[in-house]
Amino acid sequence: MIWTIIHIIDIFVWIIITCSVGYVAFFAFISLKKKNNAATSAIINDDTRFAVIFPAYNEDIVIRNSIEHFLTQDYPTSLYTLAVVSDHMQDSTNEWLATHSLLLLQPVFEKSSKAKALQYAIEQLEGYNYSHIVILDADNIVEPNFLSRLNIVCKQGHRVIQCHRTAKNSDNNISALDGVSEEINNTIFRRAHNIIGLSSALIGSGMCFEAEWFKSHVNALSTAVEDRELEAQLLKERVHIHYEDDILVMDEKVSSQDNFQRQRLRWMTGQIQSLISMLPYIPKAICELNIDYIDKTIQQMLIPRSILILTLPLLSLIITVVNWQWSIKWWTLLCIFFISIFIAIPSQLRSIKLLTKLTSLPSLAWRMVTNIFHIRTSDTSFSHTTHDK
Repeated sequence: MIWTIIHIIDIFVWIIITCSVGYVAFFAFISLKKKNNAATSAIINDDTRFAVIFPAYNEDIVIRNSIEHFLTQDYPTSLYTLAVVSDHMQDSTNEWLATHSLLLLQPVFEKSSKAKALQYAIEQLEGYNYSHIVILDADNIVEPNFLSRLNIVCKQGHRVIQCHRTAKNSDNNISALDGVSEEINNTIFRRAHNIIGLSSALIGSGMCFEAEWFKSHVNALSTAVEDRELEAQLLKERVHIHYEDDILVMDEKVSSQDNFQRQRLRWMTGQIQSLISMLPYIPKAICELNIDYIDKTIQQMLIPRSILILTLPLLSLIITVVNWQWSIKWWTLLCIFFISIFIAIPSQLRSIKLLTKLTSLPSLAWRMVTNIFHIRTSDTSFSHTTHDK
């Protein structure tokens, strides 16, 4: 009797984990199909007018470098407004920003958040002439042709665009693995989704929105995961999110295990909060065959990969000891998972050098597991990721 119960539990847990692994595997293999490059074939009639917003909370360390790079744009300055929302930054930083060609906004929030910064920026941009809104994080670096290339994609009729956010630093094992993790996400949740006609996931920065849509929805943002809120609303309204693989946004990756853990805790909390908020709409989405919304809800149910990296080998070993015949399905699942991850990693990152950085993976995975016990679904407070240098 006891072995029957253990076997039932074994199968039940295997099925749950298989759902997450199966999702990753499906889109990893889909990503092998090449996606057409849409950013080089448009006919331009009228150039796009952009409002570019940098929400910056206590970002004195990185904001100057980001702004200096952005101001090298080859796009006509008359066609974009650069706005920096300076929240709790030093006077010296604000004085430096004030000497440049940008709109410096200095709100005073009782309780800061990125959503509030965006809402404030839109309010202050009232009267400015722009058709699209670009959101960049304070540590983001873009190439001089960023707006020129984004203009081409906008003119193709895409209402919402997620650019390719990628690592600008790989100082140590933590930042290197964080960068690889982001590229895996780009492969699975962005490129592969677009290949089969589904919407890309948003990522919080490197985003471009049709201005009228964004202005009519920004004031509804209320949590610390505003990108997930925007995503859910877009998919409810069947607005497609286009992923532009060739427009890069360089993003600073976390370099310490503590920052990594705090960042992932925020993401895990946001994932569960999003799932809770999205589930009530699922019956309507199913009736209306809103596949994008259904898919996004499923995404919120997935077990984080870093947890799978630790638990799958561990469970495979345990079941092997209990009953080697039962373990065959576990080892098969483990192989499928690692093959899928390998496929999802861009070819230029697959190297011996990457293997040497995997020594930090077990401790990071363990921190992810311990995060489970610190998730508070009622917590909507803003958690800022600090920079390590």
